[in-house]
Amino acid sequence: MNFDNLMTATILDGKALAQKTETELSERVRALSEKTGVTPILATILVGDDPASATYVKMKGNACSRIGMESIRAELPSETSTEQLLDKIRSLNENPAVHGILLQHPVPEHIDERACFDAIDLRKDVDGVTCLGFGRMAMGEEAYGCATPAGIMRLLNAYDIPLAGKHAVVVGRSPILGKPMAMMLLNANATVTICHSRTQDLASHINQADVLVGAVGKPEFIKAEWVKPGAVVVDAGYHPGGVGDIELDPLHATASALTPVPGGVGPMTINTLIYQTVMSGERCLT
Repeated sequence: MNFDNLMTATILDGKALAQKTETELSERVRALSEKTGVTPILATILVGDDPASATYVKMKGNACSRIGMESIRAELPSETSTEQLLDKIRSLNENPAVHGILLQHPVPEHIDERACFDAIDLRKDVDGVTCLGFGRMAMGEEAYGCATPAGIMRLLNAYDIPLAGKHAVVVGRSPILGKPMAMMLLNANATVTICHSRTQDLASHINQADVLVGAVGKPEFIKAEWVKPGAVVVDAGYHPGGVGDIELDPLHATASALTPVPGGVGPMTINTLIYQTVMSGERCLT
């Protein structure tokens, strides 16, 4: 795709792509069920009563329903211990009917979240949160990708955004977004710079980006004036008021392509979780 002569940015519409993918996934789920009697099942684990987390879990359950998948919802009290949560994960690992396991982040502070993430069976790690899954992905081996960065890669691919040889700048280094995003871009033959809260002269790094991914977790922290004309801009943030991590409005006239907020990266995160659960259901037959 050639963006050189565009006067306005191409909108990378994650909502539309997610809807299109759901139609395709519905057909795959139906075919799997008719052929084998197997319906993919996603198990979600919610610890505590955080309302935002409960909303996200409900949204994921609704996405399963829309394509004919099933979901199991495990709700545990806030006082659940690490060992009790590990026991629940082990039981789901051992359940052959379960094809994907999602532990909703964050868990209460007294729980060792990393130990619980890493207890998830790699074959059921459809949210891409285990250290083993990250390592395999980084080495170019088969593994389910972390849902948000994997969703971003699917979105870029759907719009034929060239990555090979391009300079990609990722602002953010979280273990479930920034770091896996950088590795996925590197595996796609981009040259990758990772920036973070201690990066000096951040604006100059961002100004070199052919592809910019904002994943810093602060509303409109990345200013439009830092972004060079013609860049592809991916905003992985969402904050009250419907803004992301990047000052997007001025970039509609200067970027070659950008993800809107909302409707860009967000829909692709849940869609990728469901997409990878269907893949897991299909792979259990091979």
